Amino acid sequence: MRLNDKKVIALIEDDFEDLELWYPVLRLREEGAQVDLVGKEAKKVYTGKYGVPAESDKAFTDVDVNDYDAILVPGGWAPDKLRRYPEVLDFVRHMNDNQKLIGQICHAGWVLISADILKGKHVTSTPGIKDDMTNAGATWSDEAVVVDGHIISSRRPPDLPPYVKEFADKLAD
Repeated sequence: MRLNDKKVIALIEDDFEDLELWYPVLRLREEGAQVDLVGKEAKKVYTGKYGVPAESDKAFTDVDVNDYDAILVPGGWAPDKLRRYPEVLDFVRHMNDNQKLIGQICHAGWVLISADILKGKHVTSTPGIKDDMTNAGATWSDEAVVVDGHIISSRRPPDLPPYVKEFADKLAD
């Protein structure tokens, strides 16, 4: 399996978009990646927008971001909560500073905005936060997937297949 030696943080908080968390997590695990669900508390069950549960493997404070190759930020309403945690913003900034893979879909762009890493980047998101993305200094496109170096962005659940394929391909490089 091509991702056997890869480690990925998947951020989690209540009201995540169920498919935007689980689809990437399961696909990357199928390819051999270790994907840790990381939230404010370890072993806590978080609930998605549509009721699908997800138990965190680790708490923010349990994670050494240096040990990971990539980070995934799901959409839903969770990003509005996640961006309030200094640890989350530190994780995203670290990944950005070290050119490690950052995946964001739908409303997850809010986390990247709060981490202040979008100036001069080309991205996509749900059209509902297009203005937020452009006001943060990004160039926004209405495309299923946009890759700008180590940042991979996508719009919404129907775009998950090309988004996760692109993420897995880049992670394998």
